Parts: sequence; C-alpha cells; structure tokens
Amino acid sequence: EVQLQASGGGLVQAGGSLRLSCAASGFTSDDYAIGWFRQAPGKEREAVSCITNSDGTTYYADSVKGRFTISSDNAKNTVYLQMNNLKPEDTAVYYCVADSMLPARAMGVSASAHYWGHGTQVTVSS
Repeated sequence: EVQLQASGGGLVQAGGSLRLSCAASGFTSDDYAIGWFRQAPGKEREAVSCITNSDGTTYYADSVKGRFTISSDNAKNTVYLQMNNLKPEDTAVYYCVADSMLPARAMGVSASAHYWGHGTQVTVSS
C-alpha cells in the first residue's frame, strides 16, 4: 500500500520561506512521479511541482517558477519542496501526490494523480 506523509506547512509572512517534505512508502519500484498539488478556497486545484523519481525530470507551474524548487532524497524516499519568496496567493492546502503511471510533466499538466497524502496548510500573510 502506497502511503504519502506530508509535513512542513505553516504560517509565514510574504517574502518568507517554507519547506515541505513528503515521505513515500509502499512503491515496488523507483519508476513513479511524486510532487505537490495545492487547492485554495474557491480556486481550482493546481499542480505546483512534480519530479520523476527515476530520472529527476521536473515540472513547475508557471506561477512558482524561479521561487519553488523540488528535490528528492532517494535514500530516504522523501521529496522536498523549497518555497522561497512566498506570496499571499500561495496560500492553500498543499497535497503530496504520486503516480506510478505518469511522468512528472504529465502529472503536472493534467493535475491528476493516483495517490494522495493528507494536506498541509500553507498560509502567507501580507
């Protein structure tokens, strides 16, 4: 059974930084994509950033390019999202997601994933 355990959300002022972590377990191979989607009240779900575990290919939403960085530690089966220069519009519930059939870009473009972890709240005050 695939499990995704996310952590690291919180409250930060605009311009600040946060790092989200997601520990993955239960995958039977290294061939999967993992990343973060977010959902704010009244807004559509958005794929923020994804990474293909086997080759490190990444996807970023245009709204976070240059500010967010996704990385993975394969030894720990953990993916990180470093979020810098946070803006109030980044406020949302962030979900760690994964899929063993889609690479990072496809998962990002479709904003679709088979596996979901619990959300973690990120709040950016102005």
